[in-house]
Amino acid sequence: MLEIETLSLRYGRHLALENVSVKIAEGETVVILGANGAGKSSLLKAIGGLARPVAGSKISLDGQSLLGTPSHKIPETGIALVPEGRGVFGDLTVEENLLLGANPKRARATEAERNALIFDLFPRLAERKRQMVRTMSGGEQQMVAIGRALMSNPKYLMLDEPSLGLAPIVVTELFAALKRVQKTGVALLLVEQNVSISLSIADRGYLLEAGHIVGSDTAEALKTDAAVQQAFLGGTAA
Repeated sequence: MLEIETLSLRYGRHLALENVSVKIAEGETVVILGANGAGKSSLLKAIGGLARPVAGSKISLDGQSLLGTPSHKIPETGIALVPEGRGVFGDLTVEENLLLGANPKRARATEAERNALIFDLFPRLAERKRQMVRTMSGGEQQMVAIGRALMSNPKYLMLDEPSLGLAPIVVTELFAALKRVQKTGVALLLVEQNVSISLSIADRGYLLEAGHIVGSDTAEALKTDAAVQQAFLGGTAA
């Protein structure tokens, strides 16, 4: 279980998150819904060790606190982040980016198997494994970013706006791959503007507004919730 309890986060005087509590079980897919500026990315950064929470916050994995763990050691715990903007190394090849993802000790024994899995998920990467990533399309770069994260052998995969700026056909392809990742037992924590497609693969969801959790429910219930429909899906529930 990945547990976030009473998490608060400040950027100077700005309170980005206040008393946020979220739980993700092994193998579960959870989506965080909220408008721009609600604090969704800040939540992922706090879990990933990229932002320091306020004293009294709690982040734990299987009962062990992650607070104070440097960001470069978080992948060793079994948590991987695909950041907004992808964060790929453009002057390296696809193959080199993936090898960097396999750097954690927990990943080395299964490097070959995970590499095969990623090329199965994204055949285009297998075809272009020696291509410089900066010469690839946005969708292909996102595949590299997801593949690199999966190379670390994560139990929990966090994705920050994976569909941002991508064509609808590429978004469909990416989410089809994520459904296959689910079947491997990896839990997903997803921040995504495309609410409809994210709810289609999620088990549960949380509503984040101005740094506060204002609701949570199963994905099926959120799909038909009038407030969610009005705020994110362009209509009202039937």
